[in-house]
Amino acid sequence: MNHENIEKIVHDLLGEIGEDASREGLVKTPVRVAKAWEYFSHGYRQSVDEIVNNAIFHEEAKDMVIVRDVEFFSLCEHHLLPFFGKAHVGYIPNGKVIGLSKIPRIIDMYSRRLQVQERLTHQVAKAIQEVLNPIGVAVVMEGRHMCMQMRGVEKQNSLASTSAMLGQFRKSAETRTEFLSIIKN
Repeated sequence: MNHENIEKIVHDLLGEIGEDASREGLVKTPVRVAKAWEYFSHGYRQSVDEIVNNAIFHEEAKDMVIVRDVEFFSLCEHHLLPFFGKAHVGYIPNGKVIGLSKIPRIIDMYSRRLQVQERLTHQVAKAIQEVLNPIGVAVVMEGRHMCMQMRGVEKQNSLASTSAMLGQFRKSAETRTEFLSIIKN
């Protein structure tokens, strides 16, 4: 990432919206924004393999594993505005489990890219599927989108829910219902 280019873009943007980029409160804004964007976009510089780091363990567990209420923050690719919320991930092991902290790290990796919530949800599910080859994977994400709340339709209390169901969670209404009831408690 080239900080100097981003700083120039932000400096120019400030001028384009009618601000004085040399004003005391804005002098260091281009530098701060460049650093912020490095953080906001660090998911592009990560991989699932790097995050999982061989934290896969052979276990005969056969019951659903759920990590719920994982906070996520992302940026809408249409307006570059934040969206954020909670993710709930479940899987049914097939002889292997993953270190529990790896699931929020996978969510963070994909959410620290320009996104739409629908794609983000499926990327998380697909990553868990590819890493573990479980009997099934379920991901539900609930997000608040600033592009809907602070501009456009301005619906401050709106919440977008997306889901991805793979394997047994897609095939079995009973399995899907069990997952959905657990994440709602």
